[in-house]
Amino acid sequence: MVSRSKKRRFPVSDQFFTVTQLAEELGMTPRAVRFYETKGLINPGRAGKTRIYTQRDRARLILILRGKRLGFSLQEIKNFLDLYEIDRTQQEQLTALIAAVRERMGMLIEQREALELTLKELKAVEREAEERLSQKAGKLAS
Repeated sequence: MVSRSKKRRFPVSDQFFTVTQLAEELGMTPRAVRFYETKGLINPGRAGKTRIYTQRDRARLILILRGKRLGFSLQEIKNFLDLYEIDRTQQEQLTALIAAVRERMGMLIEQREALELTLKELKAVEREAEERLSQKAGKLAS
């Protein structure tokens, strides 16, 4: 029976990692690493039933974690990573990344402005409550 799954060849120079080694190095759980595999973000090879991760997988995981930290969805991250597979010059990937980063920054600026407004309102409420409390304390003292 012929297997239709893609077999991954490993360059001789690659350093290999187990799921546990990779997870520990990147500060995540093995379950999280496998989750990203199920989402198609990484594609480790196998030695029997053992997953074998390469430097490429490690680099992709670092990019995934950075993308998550910056607020990108897994689908957006997958799209960026897939663009690299299509265009090795990275022009398309970088153009898409610039657009996504600008959009994300715009959203964060809006959120910051909303937070600043909320903080301003909360400070006004705090100040008003302190004034009323001080007035009540003054009336009790007299």
